[in-house]
Amino acid sequence: MTFEIRELEVAFGERIVLQDVSIEVEPATWLGVIGPNGAGKSTLLGAAAGSVPHRGAVRLGAVSQADRRAWARSVSWVPQEPVFPFGMTSAEYVMLGRLSHLSYLGREGARDRAVVSETLRRLGIAELAARRLETLSGGERRRVAVGRALAQEAKVLLLDEPTTALDIGRQQDVLELIDSLVRERHLSVLAVMHDLTLAGQFADRLVFLQDGRVVDEGTPEEVLTEAAVGARYGASVRVLDADSPRWRAVVPVRSPLRSPTHSEDER
Repeated sequence: MTFEIRELEVAFGERIVLQDVSIEVEPATWLGVIGPNGAGKSTLLGAAAGSVPHRGAVRLGAVSQADRRAWARSVSWVPQEPVFPFGMTSAEYVMLGRLSHLSYLGREGARDRAVVSETLRRLGIAELAARRLETLSGGERRRVAVGRALAQEAKVLLLDEPTTALDIGRQQDVLELIDSLVRERHLSVLAVMHDLTLAGQFADRLVFLQDGRVVDEGTPEEVLTEAAVGARYGASVRVLDADSPRWRAVVPVRSPLRSPTHSEDER
């Protein structure tokens, strides 16, 4: 089933944050959302998750946000700043991702516990299972938040800066796991990504948001050009390519230093 966002509009008072945004994410596809600060990227994910009031349609096949239980089973979301309840362990927090699979009065079963255990293992945080959330580092909490979303086993995964607070090794671990699950589970992933190099290497397609509108969409090769990135971010960059697929790096380039001038006396 295709995850569809049609003619999405979001306004906070008189300020229009998103206008006429239409996006499709096919199964087994990673769509990255990029753009400068204030473009509306996080708002887009919040609206797609059903947490931000909006106009327009968001659907996964025949499932709409109006059917809250079906939507909770179908769409998982990792916001930029997840809420971590005090006193809860990592395993208990990841188990929250299973709530939509339980009956109203039901308790988790062997299958739910197995999913949580496997999720923690694949994220490399099994040793954190019994640790309370407030004792974890920011990067550890981030991986636990991703774990909760993955344990939900939804068809659509919404990620707002999934690598925030992670070191380079943990970034690779998390993104490689998500990428493998995209193929294994035929997930539709919609991810806000600030790091353009990671976006270019992991996303199948990119959407560029600017001033609340989609201004470009295509493959990383089509969207991440030096001219486009430089103009839209107001930055000097080089875009480096390798002959291997899914390898693209966007590198900032410093302006040339002005040579100091010296008077004749100083010479």
